[in-house]
Amino acid sequence: HAEIIDLWQRAGLHIRPDGRDGLESFTAQMASGVQTPIGLRDGARLVAVALATHDSRKGWINRLAVDPDYRRQGLGTRLIRLCEQHFRSLGIDIWAALIEDWNEASLGLFRQAGYDLVDDVTYVSRRSWAEV
Repeated sequence: HAEIIDLWQRAGLHIRPDGRDGLESFTAQMASGVQTPIGLRDGARLVAVALATHDSRKGWINRLAVDPDYRRQGLGTRLIRLCEQHFRSLGIDIWAALIEDWNEASLGLFRQAGYDLVDDVTYVSRRSWAEV
């Protein structure tokens, strides 16, 4: 967990250490069987990681990050393919990623990997602690 958080920070991801990225949440997600971290190393150093999650029908590639010193070497595409292999092994054949529209690098990576932009979907979210 600490290595993944460190990589996410090096890569510039917004970390939620008191929420879903915290050790307790991460451990619970791992124990549930729906989250698998997939990483690539250069020796002992973690240089790329993605969280492969699923809802039993659709696989989600989450929190993909590549160390800035290792970008443009095909590691992002390799992570995507490893996540897809993982999903196939579970019998899941639909894969997706949520990418914020300002993140041109991630949009380009997924487009290059054969993912289509779905522009007729609106993402909505609610937090359990939010009052109605």
